[in-house]
Amino acid sequence: MAALRRALHLASLAAGTRRTVAGSLAGSCLADRSLWDKLHAQPRQGSVRTFDWFFGYEEAQGLLLPLLEKARAACPARVLDVGCGTSSLCTGLYTKCPHPVDVLGVDFSPVAVAHMNSLLEGGQGQAPLCPGHPDSSLHFVRADGQNLQPVASSGSFQLVLDKGTWDAVARGGLPGAYQLLAECLRVLSPQGTLIQFSDEDPDSRLPCLEKGSQGWTVTVQELGPFRGITYFAYVIQGSD
Repeated sequence: MAALRRALHLASLAAGTRRTVAGSLAGSCLADRSLWDKLHAQPRQGSVRTFDWFFGYEEAQGLLLPLLEKARAACPARVLDVGCGTSSLCTGLYTKCPHPVDVLGVDFSPVAVAHMNSLLEGGQGQAPLCPGHPDSSLHFVRADGQNLQPVASSGSFQLVLDKGTWDAVARGGLPGAYQLLAECLRVLSPQGTLIQFSDEDPDSRLPCLEKGSQGWTVTVQELGPFRGITYFAYVIQGSD
């Protein structure tokens, strides 16, 4: 969680609103949608069009690409990013992955979804994003990760990504985080992979994931350090 608080602080600085925003964000519940609406509405400086908690696609691709290669039997492989915000994870997969992917980014913030759709479609005088593979696709929709029924059927994704979403939801209480996990596992195919990216120590996270993922295999890998912080990829997989 320290890295997520640091990211909130850096986002406030990037928007040039350190005094007015940083304090209010730091003191707010990270499960509160109004906080994220407020943050995503901040103007971006220069050519920066995305903002990543923890790290972005470039740092995660070494873990993601082998999984997508393995999932090529489902062509294209379906990828869900739960709580995508304005991260480069979805856009990086769409524009840089050499394998065909069908990427869906969902977030409960309409501000974040509108921004990412504008980025995808080439709004504000920018060129639209181009896929790294001609059969790849990318969509952003508003949805609550604790209730994905309106946008995702059971067992429909080969790869589900959660970058900091459990961390934020858990600040509102572990029941919400367990519901998020249950929904991610519901939409995951039986042979699929769910990855939670976090800076939370395995001693704290693994018991929660093992409790909420009975019947699935839970492992952890270290990532980084990136900018001096070590992160963890909590990998939840079904049977081969």
